[in-house]
Amino acid sequence: MNVELHKGDLSSGVNFGDSVAVDTETMGLNPLRDRLCLVQLSDSRGNCHIVQFIRSSAHESNYTAPNLKALLGNQNVVKLFHYARFDVATIAHHLGVWCEPIYCTKIASKIARTNSDSHGLKDLCKNLLGVELSKRMQLSDWGNDILTEEQIDYAADDVLYLHSLREKLDALLLREGRVDLARFCMDFVPTRARLDLEGWQGIDILGH
Repeated sequence: MNVELHKGDLSSGVNFGDSVAVDTETMGLNPLRDRLCLVQLSDSRGNCHIVQFIRSSAHESNYTAPNLKALLGNQNVVKLFHYARFDVATIAHHLGVWCEPIYCTKIASKIARTNSDSHGLKDLCKNLLGVELSKRMQLSDWGNDILTEEQIDYAADDVLYLHSLREKLDALLLREGRVDLARFCMDFVPTRARLDLEGWQGIDILGH
């Protein structure tokens, strides 16, 4: 595993190919209230890049980040997430970029693995890849200017396995004849994220 920390923006010239695994760390679970602290990115070769946003003296974070925005907004690069709904909304609100096209391992798992109720990232890594992830740092303070090595390793783990999980889940979706169904659901995620940001967060818009 090779992890590189960037302050404020992704360095120019970093190439992820045609797909990039993406995750975020925030100060809470409300994109409209809680600031974005990290965006983690990984290629399929085990390289991870973490972009950290630090508050200035004016108590505001600088989300200019042109290189990161160019990558996330690139329609020729698939963005891989686990629970894309939250990350897509967070990125859209703070960075002003809609991530499309996307692939969500949580959606893929729910549609392909109907024999299981366990669709969290830790469960998928254990069941499909034989990898044990620690979630001990999940609730740590991501707003600190200086991240610990344990925080950096945890943040990297959230993206390092998404490419491998996609491969496993795609095989299951194909076997069960649900590839198109999964794709239709993933295509809806940016719309669902828009609804969240516009005030329909706790409402099933398709409900009775």
